[in-house]
Amino acid sequence: MAHERIEIDLPLSKVYELLSNPVDFPKFLERVDSVERINSQTFEYKTSIDGETFHWTTNLIDNLRNTRFAWITINGNLNQTGTIRFTPLDNGNRTQVEFSLDYRTFFGDPSEGLANFIEQSAEQLVKDLESFKKLAESDTFKESTLEPTEEITA
Repeated sequence: MAHERIEIDLPLSKVYELLSNPVDFPKFLERVDSVERINSQTFEYKTSIDGETFHWTTNLIDNLRNTRFAWITINGNLNQTGTIRFTPLDNGNRTQVEFSLDYRTFFGDPSEGLANFIEQSAEQLVKDLESFKKLAESDTFKESTLEPTEEITA
């Protein structure tokens, strides 16, 4: 499992807005090729690892505005779970983001390419969060035109 923290020089509400729509994840998660919204709680992810296409469907299990955002895989050939926690800093002018991301196989041992993908998740998440920080703080993270996701708790 990859678990990293980063501080963003933006207000919590803005950071939450940018990180609470999985469709935008490919903008900074380098190893996720695409995310398509199926409905307000369900998203289809796709990536390619060593020439093999992996796809998985996730459901939001927690979406507590400006606090926490989490999902689990419900279907596919790669299992991904994730949680993002938001903490205000400096009277809300800055935000600490804690991002946990876990990849696993559903059946048996992973292929060599997939095993490497999983093993490198922590190192990759550091790079991905730095990319997010740069995009967000430079105001080049184009916001999605989709409706915000509904608040839910599990």
